[in-house]
Amino acid sequence: MSNVIISVKDLVKKYGQFEAVKGISFEVYEGEIFGLLGPNGAGKSTTLEIIETLREKTSGEVTVKGFNLDNEPEEIKKIIGVQLQTSGFYPGLNLMELIALFSGLYNRKVDAKALLSSVNLLDKAKSKFKDLSGGQKQRFSIATTLINEPDIIFLDEPTTGLDPQARRNLWELIKDIRSKGTTVIITTHYMDEAEILCDRIAIIDSGKIVALDTTDKLIDDLVATGFERPKEVKKANLEDVFIHLTGHTLREE
Repeated sequence: MSNVIISVKDLVKKYGQFEAVKGISFEVYEGEIFGLLGPNGAGKSTTLEIIETLREKTSGEVTVKGFNLDNEPEEIKKIIGVQLQTSGFYPGLNLMELIALFSGLYNRKVDAKALLSSVNLLDKAKSKFKDLSGGQKQRFSIATTLINEPDIIFLDEPTTGLDPQARRNLWELIKDIRSKGTTVIITTHYMDEAEILCDRIAIIDSGKIVALDTTDKLIDDLVATGFERPKEVKKANLEDVFIHLTGHTLREE
């Protein structure tokens, strides 16, 4: 069995009388892409923010690579990378300046050009953040999660609002990050994205985990109940048509 890098046991989060997270438990294995899925308000963002040390829990136990959240939150911060929403960047700074800013906050020396090259943004090194396309902003946002060379990165709906080419380009970037040994925790509302990227997923609803397994196993279990789609599943979908007709090459605005 793979090594457990995140362990969550009986996690509860209450806001007054409202219980947003209702005693959930799960584990994330080292080197996997783990998806936490659920409708808006299900409790997934609250759960991740607790693991990220950004929000206090009400009760339960969380450990990240052996560090206990209650006693060693500063140690946890050192080994994780959290994707900022694009609104979190100074729009008038260029990418090199932003990387210098973040590396200073982490007290790290970073090869900024190598980092930008890893997310296909080297040609935008001197461009201001506000002048980037949506896909470029998302790639840069992911790049900043890698500055402190984390063991785990958290990506919150990283492809929302992107066109199909930019979306698939970002999928390849996430797979590449995982291939280098980094554990990836991702939230998404796109089920095809979760099916393609995630080794395992947990589906959370109304503060409880209602399913946790590989995507193949969850689909097979549903089919075993006698479930059938109302129409035949085709070998391609409309997104495949779009990519085929307009090209796989990433286009920048």
